[in-house]
Amino acid sequence: MGTGAQTDEPASRRRLAEWPIAVVLAVVLAGLAVVALGHFRRGTVVISFAVALALFLRILLSDADAGLLRVRSKRIDVAVLAVLAVGTGILSLWVPPPTT
Repeated sequence: MGTGAQTDEPASRRRLAEWPIAVVLAVVLAGLAVVALGHFRRGTVVISFAVALALFLRILLSDADAGLLRVRSKRIDVAVLAVLAVGTGILSLWVPPPTT
């Protein structure tokens, strides 16, 4: 058996609680699809947007509502996501697209 909090909630409700990470992953997959279609810069900008979206969701949502976006303390999560969002944004605009 599990802990009381885990077994009291139905599985469907626990899955719905993970909507923040599902939205972020959907945007990442959309960015990867754009890259696969041959639009490198556009796709990497979309992936950078996904990281920024994760940042804003982590800032706005409580620890209980953040789901899998909550890894460490809110302060650490926000700092790491901010660095990653800025870094991927700069790199997506700085790195030249591959030549065909």
